[in-house]
Amino acid sequence: MTLRHLFLLLPLAASAATPPGSLGLGDKEVLTYHVSWVVLPGVGSIRIAADAATDAATGAPCLSVVTTTATTGLAHLLLPFQARSESLFDTASGRLISLDESSITRKRQNVHRVTFDYAAGVARYSTPPPFPTMRRLDMPEGYPTDMITCLVNARTWDLKPGQTRDALVLFNDDFYELTIHAIGYDFIETPLGTFRTLELEPRMERTPPKGMFKRGSRAKVWISQDARHLPLRFEVEFKFGTGIATLTGYQPPASAGRSPD
Repeated sequence: MTLRHLFLLLPLAASAATPPGSLGLGDKEVLTYHVSWVVLPGVGSIRIAADAATDAATGAPCLSVVTTTATTGLAHLLLPFQARSESLFDTASGRLISLDESSITRKRQNVHRVTFDYAAGVARYSTPPPFPTMRRLDMPEGYPTDMITCLVNARTWDLKPGQTRDALVLFNDDFYELTIHAIGYDFIETPLGTFRTLELEPRMERTPPKGMFKRGSRAKVWISQDARHLPLRFEVEFKFGTGIATLTGYQPPASAGRSPD
């Protein structure tokens, strides 16, 4: 596993297997993370920003969630990398309408778009010119979204230690079926303060492990147990160390006031 894998895995797609209903983010809500890996204290940053939007096809109100990631400092010299994903959710149902992802590593660029047809049970994966492709992906039961948004949405699940919730995951053009485990309570120190948190871990148990799970990698998130239920820390364990994303800045949704912590 490399730094590139770390930044690609953090926005891995996932969602509850039941209709999501309410979303875990609000209009104008912003979360900013500092990323470290192994012995490097600062390898990059992640920013998650939600904004009210409109579906161009139907005119329905939506929520756009844009996640941007980039290497910084020495890590940027070793591996110049930046990525952007935009997830468009239907506000009424909470369902993901489309997912647009792009990344640049040195001079290599990857761009793709996924749209979701829930009535037909399929997703459509496409890439742009000069090498356009279009593939039909049969969806297992569930309602996909990106992993970071899923783990942010876990703020609303009210899980208790020992409880689980099934999830559907899309990474690039491959679906994964996961189970999110509530591990237990812990205290986490961040630049925003010290918080009592609930540790969550997605595991691949319903089907044979593949991808990062087959290779023994693990992902975790810690959710604060206060009124805001902030996703304070993400971790992705690799064969050669652990990538950690820690919340360093927070702007509440417009409905809760605009003053950041």
